[in-house]
Amino acid sequence: MVSRNKQAGFTLIEMMVVVVVIALLGAMIAPTLFKKVQQAERTRIAQDIRVIEGALKFYRLDNYRYPRQSQGLEALMNNPGDADNWNGPYLEKAPVDPWGTAYQYSNPSQHEKEVDIYTLGADGQQGGEGSDQDWGNWNIK
Repeated sequence: MVSRNKQAGFTLIEMMVVVVVIALLGAMIAPTLFKKVQQAERTRIAQDIRVIEGALKFYRLDNYRYPRQSQGLEALMNNPGDADNWNGPYLEKAPVDPWGTAYQYSNPSQHEKEVDIYTLGADGQQGGEGSDQDWGNWNIK
């Protein structure tokens, strides 16, 4: 009888081929995936800003003006004290952007709107591109 000693398993070359194939697939899919993530961020921001704008309009209908800059969006959840016709809360809680930061409010507007509602993006600083871009009620669709 002849005994053959066979080892089962993959060779190093076979493992390297599998790793290269997975890396190539990842390189092809990643740009599409990141584009979808940015698109989802923009969609969520647009929806949040529309909700805040709606609450601000109800506030204005009741109080004949928008909250002051110093009162901010907090006036939509809690009576700021000088709003005699406050009929809120207009929002249960202040929405946060996809990066966990509260939306900004500016009254008067700097962008030819009645008021500005915006986020400074992932970096929290003005300007930027991609996820770092500033989004507000003046540039959402």
